[in-house]
Amino acid sequence: MDYKDTLLLPTTTFAMRGNLINNEPKRYAAWDEKKVYHKMKAKRAGAEHFTLHDGPPYANGHIHIGHALNKVLKDIIIKNNYFNGKSVRFTPGWDCHGLPIEQQVEKKLGGKQKKEQLETAEIRKLCREHAAKFVDIQRGEFKQLGIIADWEKPYVTMDYKFEANIFRTLCSVAKKGLLIERSKPVFWSWAERTALAEAEVEYEDKEDYSIFVAFELSDEAKEKLGLAKDEKAAPVIWTTTPWTIPANTGISLNPEEEYVLTTDGFIVAKELLNSLVESGILSGTIAKTFSAKELENLTAINPLNNRPSHIVLGEHVLVDNGTGCVHTAPGHGEDDYRVGLKYDLEVVMPVDETGCYDATVVRDALIPNAEDFVGRHIFKSNEDIVEMMGESVLHVSKFMHSYPHCWRSHTPLIYRATKQWFISVDEKPQGEDKTLRNIALDEIEKTLFVPQTGKNRLTSMVANRPDWCISRQRDWGVPIAFFRVKATGEVLLDEKVLNFTAMIFEMQGSDAWYSMDIAQLLYPGSGYKPEELEKVNDILDVWFDSGSTWNSVLKSRNYDAGEYPADLYVEGSDQHRGWFQSSLFLSSAVEHKAPYKGVLTHGFTVDEKGEKMSKSKGNVIAPEKVLKEYGSEILRLWVASSDYQGDLKISQGILKQTSENYRKLRNTFRIMLANINDLEELTPLENMGDLDKWILNVAQNTLDEVHTQFQEYNFVNGMSTLNNFIVNELSGMYIDMTKDNLYCNAKESQRRRSSQSAMAMITKTLLLIMAPIITYTADEIVENAPAIIKGNAEDIFDMSYEKLQSVTVPFDAKYMVKAREGFGTEVDKLKKEKIIKNTLELIIYTESKATLEMDRVDAEDWFVVSGIFEDKPEEEIIGSFKVDENTFSIAKASKFKCPRCWKYQAEEEDCLCTRCQSVVNG
Repeated sequence: MDYKDTLLLPTTTFAMRGNLINNEPKRYAAWDEKKVYHKMKAKRAGAEHFTLHDGPPYANGHIHIGHALNKVLKDIIIKNNYFNGKSVRFTPGWDCHGLPIEQQVEKKLGGKQKKEQLETAEIRKLCREHAAKFVDIQRGEFKQLGIIADWEKPYVTMDYKFEANIFRTLCSVAKKGLLIERSKPVFWSWAERTALAEAEVEYEDKEDYSIFVAFELSDEAKEKLGLAKDEKAAPVIWTTTPWTIPANTGISLNPEEEYVLTTDGFIVAKELLNSLVESGILSGTIAKTFSAKELENLTAINPLNNRPSHIVLGEHVLVDNGTGCVHTAPGHGEDDYRVGLKYDLEVVMPVDETGCYDATVVRDALIPNAEDFVGRHIFKSNEDIVEMMGESVLHVSKFMHSYPHCWRSHTPLIYRATKQWFISVDEKPQGEDKTLRNIALDEIEKTLFVPQTGKNRLTSMVANRPDWCISRQRDWGVPIAFFRVKATGEVLLDEKVLNFTAMIFEMQGSDAWYSMDIAQLLYPGSGYKPEELEKVNDILDVWFDSGSTWNSVLKSRNYDAGEYPADLYVEGSDQHRGWFQSSLFLSSAVEHKAPYKGVLTHGFTVDEKGEKMSKSKGNVIAPEKVLKEYGSEILRLWVASSDYQGDLKISQGILKQTSENYRKLRNTFRIMLANINDLEELTPLENMGDLDKWILNVAQNTLDEVHTQFQEYNFVNGMSTLNNFIVNELSGMYIDMTKDNLYCNAKESQRRRSSQSAMAMITKTLLLIMAPIITYTADEIVENAPAIIKGNAEDIFDMSYEKLQSVTVPFDAKYMVKAREGFGTEVDKLKKEKIIKNTLELIIYTESKATLEMDRVDAEDWFVVSGIFEDKPEEEIIGSFKVDENTFSIAKASKFKCPRCWKYQAEEEDCLCTRCQSVVNG
């Protein structure tokens, strides 16, 4: 007789295969239609808030795997807070101004020359169109990743109201007395013809000259040192930029060092003499020793142009290499500029915006045959300049070193003194007794950092950064919309004038600065005539745009984006010098506090060998490709399972493994759902069986740990803990142990309902823990789950996490796990020797008190055998193992196999065991 129809086999409508590639887009479209984001807001009205403020990607090009990692990680964090009962907000944003977009427009137009033929207003219109196109493209791509956000109302930095608020933030900084305009050397991209901020600088290898040049002391200087006029005495400078020698106005010495005049007539730091002699640059010995103070304010002669070079003292001068005498050109270096201010050195700037020498070299006679150098690029002039200095050049070589490059054009940068706008980090904001830098440093101390190393990194950058150059000489950006009085050069910072400009921007956008004339833009009651004024034509650094989003998004009433300061900012580790820092400085300047309570940073995506992705290597993994091959759930599971604190490896092999992990996870949910398909009421904990209490205890401890790890953003360890539990205790043990109980016992039997209840409780908690990560699958589970899991929930977004109740295990679980492991080892041998096929063929004899005190059926199910006995076996012992001092003997069962449950407990062949007989006849 076939007893299959008498078994309660598992059944569920939740499919074994996800068919993610085809099904995800349909469910995501349904979420859109149902306005799930708005539903999430409504469900948590009045609950505790959690605000994650989105750092804006550039609206330029399609998203790459780094974008996917960033947005998915944010989505997981937001949903984790949502499913834990918090009211969440996620307003996504886009950076729409700046060089990358302007470059793309330039490329489309056919190059710089074509672009320069157009009016600024037309260029800005093209940039605006380009950015708008990619906001739409990227929005669609992010939605395909299952990311739920306020996609209907994102923040876009080129929106009119947004541009007005960026300008208002600038005005607030000015009001605090922190905005200054001055001529100062800044990183300059001659290829892009604009100043750059620190965050826009990348370091690449570059070959440069290394030259040692002697600057002979003037006769007057020699006299002061007690030297004869015809006696040779020349400080030796070392530089890697011969092209800056025309602009030299000083030589800096270390104030704490002693300097020596050598017998061959050269002056260097005493500390460095030996190394200079060993390397063959100098050959003399010490003739005379001076303190740095004795040399201060003396004059040397520049051997290139015979102009005076003043000897000054600077803390920046080190004596770990070189000569201890530093070539100083205040127009070409930050340290040079600072020491130049102290000693009133002339700032000479003979280099134009394209990186070529200008007419200054002729006017000020900075180079012999200066006419030949006008219009020549500085990097092409090094060789001639070295040659012109003749015997004064003591040594020439070339070397490779790490050098600042433009982040967009990848061309070497120069330091160039130009008139720029700066935020002064060492001034005190009006009404404060601390400098802006110190406010920022104090706020870092109050901020949570994940990982903690981010704190040191940001602290170091804030502590050491120079003033922030916020002006750019480009077309596409928010203008520094100030009026300057022509007669005096004074900038109008009248509040009413500024408010009027901001109001125009709010209505017509910042393009109005270029399309309207001064008469239309000027506040009627300003007291000035339009013809007396001129416009400032610089635009803001794009990092100012994104750095002020806390004001334009969180503090303005234009978006329902959450609270200021935000609970969390989440970006790549490069943003310590970018968005985290620019946001911190602007918020500290205006509000005197950080815009965030926490900062989480992730690494970059690399291939399986840890190498950077590039098209030339053929190792690029595009999100679009992952979606077509695997589906977004696999990408999301990869993010959660990767250690984002370092670089994240991704490859076909890694994605295949993640896909396999997903399959196991899905099938675990499926078998659990199938096993509880007819359960309508939970068994109270006190009435549950011993095995059910055991799995609930393990699940409660494990899932509590995972929940804590997820709350601490430690997803990788949480996923590892979870996978171990699912593979070992849940699937490997409990689901295996309870098959007989669930399939073969009577439908309403207490034992069966108890195991079903344990599975239902675990399924629900596990579902809500995983919902932030595999939201699509969680929603599909709810659709196919019985009411005991979902209650009245329409979808996963109607549910929230509830921790499992704690329960005590009524047996020595640690001991029994050891016993099961020992038994498993013996079973493997018996199967290998083909003595058995199934553990139900076996019985166990033992005197183990822990085992014998268990309920007999529970003990049998623990090992999945047909009997546990205390008496000495009559049957032949085919294996044994020990746990502590107790021996477990294994024998083949002597009874017959029950054709229904397959346990060897039937008294006769082809007859049912007692239990099955009562169920079938029941």
